Amino acid sequence: MEKKHVFDQIPDYLDGRLDSSEKTKFEQHVAQCAECKKELEEMKAFFNVFEKEIPIPTNRLKTKFKAALELEKNNQGKMVQMESKPSFNWTGNVLKIAASIALLVAAFQMGSVFEQRKVNQDIAQLQDETNQMKQTAMLSLMENQSASKRIQGVNYIEEFEQPDEAIIQALANRLLYDENDNVRMTAFEALVKFTSSETVKNTFIEALEQEQNPSIQVAIIQALVQIQEKKAAEPMKKLLEKEDTQPFIKDQIRAVLPSIT
Repeated sequence: MEKKHVFDQIPDYLDGRLDSSEKTKFEQHVAQCAECKKELEEMKAFFNVFEKEIPIPTNRLKTKFKAALELEKNNQGKMVQMESKPSFNWTGNVLKIAASIALLVAAFQMGSVFEQRKVNQDIAQLQDETNQMKQTAMLSLMENQSASKRIQGVNYIEEFEQPDEAIIQALANRLLYDENDNVRMTAFEALVKFTSSETVKNTFIEALEQEQNPSIQVAIIQALVQIQEKKAAEPMKKLLEKEDTQPFIKDQIRAVLPSIT
């Protein structure tokens, strides 16, 4: 055993199929034989490659790998053996195959990452284009001659989680200047969801100074009190002084005015 290599025993040794006597002799030989020790380390490295969890390549990658492997076999079949040597370098070829698999898997993973980025970009672009179309439709409807169409346009606000300033301003214009009471009330109901906006706060204060519909007046007063808008105190005081202000509106103002002054 001292002068004979033990390459053929390496798989059985790694699989634990050698008995205690054979295992002892094998290990003693490997300790003294540099070639066998090198072959053993290469085989361990090969097994470690396949013990790691890696994603399963797609069928397309498998097909390409099989084609590359078949080509490699054909090329090796054309080689002429120049001298007779023990056939112990099979692990080197297997390691090459393992490396090829690892490269294919890496390529597959990188391709998946880039493909996902492209998909995300396409989705973001599509969402942006969709929002632009919705906004155009909304603004167009709010300028329609029909009050019902303008209300439909105002209600389009439900399609936007975070409407931009152009939409907020268009709704503000409906509340301030639309001749139809129902359109103005609908615009108020849309704007009251965004009272953190300074544009909305200022619009409510301006509307309170000029609004004639009692129902809308009460709704605006309640909204301004809810957000504790101090600047609303002066317009409310003016409503108290006006003779044409409905008595129940004055009662409402007197009840809430102390809380914001």
